[in-house]
Amino acid sequence: IESAFIPGRGNLLLTGQLGDVMKESARISLSLIKSRLHTYMTPADFAKLDLHIHVPAGATPKDGPSAGVTMLTTIASLVTNKPVDSKLAMTGEISLRGAVLPVGGIKEKVIAAQRSGIKKIILPSDNKRDIEDVPSEVKSQLTFVFVKTIEEVLTQALGIDLPEPYTNEF
Repeated sequence: IESAFIPGRGNLLLTGQLGDVMKESARISLSLIKSRLHTYMTPADFAKLDLHIHVPAGATPKDGPSAGVTMLTTIASLVTNKPVDSKLAMTGEISLRGAVLPVGGIKEKVIAAQRSGIKKIILPSDNKRDIEDVPSEVKSQLTFVFVKTIEEVLTQALGIDLPEPYTNEF
């Protein structure tokens, strides 16, 4: 998933044949970033820029909540100017309160990640039992990190600690 800031008016631009649920994940991710990474960018900064998120393979329709943590991480990487390790994969739905929720297809996602050269995978804690279904030869080549919150995701993915969320300052 790619993201870029461009001069604009605070709009969110989404490309790559995304379904409604995936679009919702992008909006939730942006809201979480605005509320939690305010030490990196203020609301005024966001108001001057459009955020473009692109999910490659535009001819392939994509939907579902599984990319929530990935969308959050790509925006956080952009805002903090910290790259994500190319050997890291992740999956998980996110809530507006910052919880990481379980998703389906873990066995298939883990096998595909390992075949692609991934070395570390961030997964929702509630999906831990699904790892039992992954073949041993695949599991032995991977490091799994199980998370419950976006704070844990961004610590693992970018090495950052999130500031407290905005309160009723506005």
